[in-house]
Amino acid sequence: MNEPREESEIDPTRTPRRNPFRSTYWRSPLRGPWLTSVLGLVLLVGLTLVFVTGLLSYAAYNPWLGGRFNDTTPDKGVLGFYLFTWPTRPVWLYQLTQGIHVLVGLALVPVLLAKLWSVIPKLFTWPPVTSPAQAIERASLLLLVGGAFFEFATGIINIQYWYVFPTGFYAAHFYGAWVFAGALAVHVAVRARTVVTALRSRRLRTELRTRLVDTRPEPPDDHGLVAPNPEPPTMTRRGLIALVGGGSLLVLVLTIGQTIGGPLRRLALLAPRGGVQGTALDDFPVNKTAAYRGITAAQTGPDWRLHVVGRRGLRLSRADLLALPQYTERLPIACVEGWSTVQDWTGVRLRDLADLAGVPESDLASAFVESLQRGGGFGTANLATNQVLDPRSLLALRVNGADLSLDHGFPARVIVANGPGVHNTKWVSAMTFRT
Repeated sequence: MNEPREESEIDPTRTPRRNPFRSTYWRSPLRGPWLTSVLGLVLLVGLTLVFVTGLLSYAAYNPWLGGRFNDTTPDKGVLGFYLFTWPTRPVWLYQLTQGIHVLVGLALVPVLLAKLWSVIPKLFTWPPVTSPAQAIERASLLLLVGGAFFEFATGIINIQYWYVFPTGFYAAHFYGAWVFAGALAVHVAVRARTVVTALRSRRLRTELRTRLVDTRPEPPDDHGLVAPNPEPPTMTRRGLIALVGGGSLLVLVLTIGQTIGGPLRRLALLAPRGGVQGTALDDFPVNKTAAYRGITAAQTGPDWRLHVVGRRGLRLSRADLLALPQYTERLPIACVEGWSTVQDWTGVRLRDLADLAGVPESDLASAFVESLQRGGGFGTANLATNQVLDPRSLLALRVNGADLSLDHGFPARVIVANGPGVHNTKWVSAMTFRT
């Protein structure tokens, strides 16, 4: 039987088939510990900010407040150890923290892809495990890379309103964040000395001034990042850093408008709540329209009544509510998807409704809000004591001087000072004030 021959023996002019599991397959002259460490440092700072603001978002939702869309971990486990009563002042705090969470997360996508490109030879190391210590490190890398993909993918999917999660997004994203954070902490602890040494090996200012003709591979390393047989450079490290930074800046420009509003909203082409807004008083974003939620004009017509329950019960028509003292507050709606809008809302203070129900401030524990809508887990919401008692929290009847439109919650909706948008229940049908 004839022995198999190499392709180069059959046809000397053909290049042997390249194998990604061999180090000679990876030939970029830019890869090396220094470049990987620079990208990793940017990711470490950015991901820490994203993680912290994500925990703050979870505190703002405060799972004990109820609702099927919230996780119950802090009642049963240790992951909610940090929870605190989310403040109602300043009213823009959640708008800021969640905006940072989403915007920084999106801007880090090009950095994450570049970081993965810089270490891709390590992902093809063969054999994959040669010792128990390496097995532990490889397992942490699996959790690190897998966790990064999971967190970024679920976050972007949620921002785009593509609800394909087998479980609630918030719980899955929350648990995934802790798994990823744990893997990242292990990776940082293992690689800290290597990163410090690599960063000290070259000066960033020098690399940013290096021309293409002067671009050289990094010295051979023990980590398998530097190509043993590099190709001639076609880009400088300055160019690569500029490409990644420019990509992050472009993503930021094309999304930030949905968070800060104003003229920049027109540039938010990648954001579902960006684009051009109309000039009417109620031309501002909504997550779900009345038609989507199955709300009809008949349900919100003259026969609509608000059921107010406390130590005594009331049934109030919209005319009854308009006859009560009215207050106007300029408050934002800020949603977990990162978009926000600030409008002038007019209505009845929630604490005044609690007083009408016979629940004084000293006895108030919480408020349970019910909507005409059903399904999707957003037909109810619970409000904490400080949210109800804040004088800026309203049962809004009008916005920007005009009656609420049906899509914006007519005949009445809740507007809570510094609360997540999902707590600002639309089409309110009942409010129960608990003692």
